[in-house]
Amino acid sequence: MSASEQTQPSATGTPRGKLVFVNRYFHPDQSATSRLLSDLAFRLAGMGIDVAVVTSRQLYDRPRAHLLPLERIAGVTIHRVRTAVRGRSRLAGRAVDYLSFHLAAALKLSSLLRRGDVVVAKTDPPLLSIGVSLLAHWRGAQLVNWLQDIFPEVAAALGVALPRRIDAVLRGARDRSLARARMNVVLGERMRAYLLGRGVPPPRIRCIPNWADTAQIEPLPRDRSRTRADLGLQGRFVVAYSGNQGRAHEFDTLLGAVRLLHEDERFAFLMVGDGARAQSLRHAVETERLHSVRFLPFQPAECLADALAAADVHLISLIPTLEGLIVPSKLYGILAAGRPAIFIGDPEGEIARVLREGECGRSVRTGDSARLAELVRSLCDAPEVCAAMGLKARQLALSCYSSERAAGAWRAMLGEIAPGLVPDQPCPTLTERTSSAALEHRDWRPPSSAVTRASARTD
Repeated sequence: MSASEQTQPSATGTPRGKLVFVNRYFHPDQSATSRLLSDLAFRLAGMGIDVAVVTSRQLYDRPRAHLLPLERIAGVTIHRVRTAVRGRSRLAGRAVDYLSFHLAAALKLSSLLRRGDVVVAKTDPPLLSIGVSLLAHWRGAQLVNWLQDIFPEVAAALGVALPRRIDAVLRGARDRSLARARMNVVLGERMRAYLLGRGVPPPRIRCIPNWADTAQIEPLPRDRSRTRADLGLQGRFVVAYSGNQGRAHEFDTLLGAVRLLHEDERFAFLMVGDGARAQSLRHAVETERLHSVRFLPFQPAECLADALAAADVHLISLIPTLEGLIVPSKLYGILAAGRPAIFIGDPEGEIARVLREGECGRSVRTGDSARLAELVRSLCDAPEVCAAMGLKARQLALSCYSSERAAGAWRAMLGEIAPGLVPDQPCPTLTERTSSAALEHRDWRPPSSAVTRASARTD
């Protein structure tokens, strides 16, 4: 029996449990939620917590990767279960893949969980909390839901509505699993408000935003970006979109701005990534001969900082009806790279609030291509403003959205709900940027005072 399959006593005699994450993708997968989970799991293991992960044998871009079924990396025991690989192209195939992971993960958890353990269910595949909640109760473990999105509301907002009765049943079962959980980790205040409206008790909601590894992603001068040089973009003002080009994101506003600016040779647009809307976006660019737009695939982790540095300003978009249901994680890499951002969506939304309070970006309403083009022109004409916003972005990342800060917040939360899980000794992986006072914060929000202090410092 491995260390992750048994309960060890702590130094105080309290039964020592383990922490088990459940998500469809994990290291070495490079999708956004996998990177976040992998970063957190390895950091918590480095703090002395017994960490295990139940995941699939797939990679996001290689469904038939067939990774090892059992592996231990950097103190984390990885259990990879066999699942269907019908693919994401059709809804029915995706549903089969989801269901197979639900069943395979449940079987693994039924033998893995013990009394005193904490199991953290993410949201890939959707509705994972329902089955994991029942298993946690049966095995005497505590459940934490880590909500990257809220389903089936996301599907409904994207026009994939389920039959009314099925939708009601799923929402009811999901709500009960959230209400029974020991804690629900949300990404922002709008998501917290939504859960409160669904009847989740306030003490069972904790706000811990996503983050970026500020040691791996550091600001680079644009003339040192190899990506920029390889694409021949020197001397141009580059507007980039880096990340998932999926159904939750809106690109018509961007295309409208490209049309308004494509005759001006000062500007170039760089699309990095892939997703459900990538093909239609490429088709529009090719059909209209919008030669100022360049495309690159997803970049590996070791190239991400260089790719982010290729841009003068980055774009983030979210369909307004998804506010409170999703928070785009691409924001945090942009902040770490020291670049300003323009958000396309609800001006009162979560991302818009962060950019406004941090003075590191601007927002434009969905559909207002003229305003977006105007903002791009104004930033191009005022490089000092762009540089100042980039500096504030980097300081905001260090102050509020770093890996160390996130790991500290998770460690503090886990210590509250399962004291036997977290070793008593000081955490070895936290840097000086994470003070003991910061670890005591129940909610991980960037107060205005913190933003002001960050803006006054230099990197």
